[in-house]
Amino acid sequence: MGRVKGSIGIALLVGVVLAGASACGGNAEASGSGASAGKASGKAQASAHPKPARPAGPPMLLNTIAPKTGATVGVAMPISVVFSNPVGTSARGTVEKHLKVTASVPVTGAWHWFSSTRVDWRPENYWKPGTKVKLDADLKDVSNGNGRYGTHGYQHTFTIGDDVEATASVPGHTMQVKRDGKLVRTLPIDAGSPSFPSWDGTMAVIDKAREVHMTSCSVGISCTKGSPDFYDLTLPWDVHLTTSGTYIHYSTGDPYPGHSYGSHGCIHLSLADSKWFYDFVKQGDPVTITGSPRGKAAGDNGYAAFNLSWSKWLETSASGARTTGAL
Repeated sequence: MGRVKGSIGIALLVGVVLAGASACGGNAEASGSGASAGKASGKAQASAHPKPARPAGPPMLLNTIAPKTGATVGVAMPISVVFSNPVGTSARGTVEKHLKVTASVPVTGAWHWFSSTRVDWRPENYWKPGTKVKLDADLKDVSNGNGRYGTHGYQHTFTIGDDVEATASVPGHTMQVKRDGKLVRTLPIDAGSPSFPSWDGTMAVIDKAREVHMTSCSVGISCTKGSPDFYDLTLPWDVHLTTSGTYIHYSTGDPYPGHSYGSHGCIHLSLADSKWFYDFVKQGDPVTITGSPRGKAAGDNGYAAFNLSWSKWLETSASGARTTGAL
């Protein structure tokens, strides 16, 4: 089923000059120095350290950074930075070098440009649980290649929590949930139908909500009341997997899953199991769906970074694979 509105759980910086005083944990300091005191004659004297000229052009703006600072996330969570204005191809190497990732457990990773406005960083393999991660975005005076310049630097820090992973088998109508490699529960599920199949592949949890208003019209299935594919429902215990509208949740139209196809692409759980799963998982935990004919979700359809092979991930990286410094 689909969702009407966008996701939560990311640091919103819409309209904020990169990255000025905001609620997202920026710690930029004021820059520049004033003129020195004049001599006894009262004439102004030039400073020994004159304020450097700021580059001409409007500021580079930032929409979002995920995960938000202070968050504890799953082992498949990328760092995702979204700019308000396009970053030119020629400027991306410089921008990447000023987006410095450090970790308490050094790891090899790389940036990947999904578009001119979105760049994500992920390790080659899943994060190690307990790792503390820091993003230093020292973008002051850095050009976006299109006439805009960063005006501040800022930081985001977050922690990798327990290794919680779920694997859903579409033909098997079951989902296994593991923690640290050990099976915790096997849950009966219903997935998408042959007409509306679920995405295959691995999707990190975007966020979750106790209730979500889902409509068939919002995801382009049907806007015609009376159609067998029309729905307009508010459903509980929703774990969000893709921006295109994939959730794991309870459905009143499929209350006892585990035997058939029962959705328009979502994964249905029973009411009790959906609440348990909602309480158990967190942003960034990987959910892998297998046996669906639809193919893998695109890497930027939410946080599906691990649907790209490492070699494919590196194709759009301007600076290539690098091992993080120690935090």
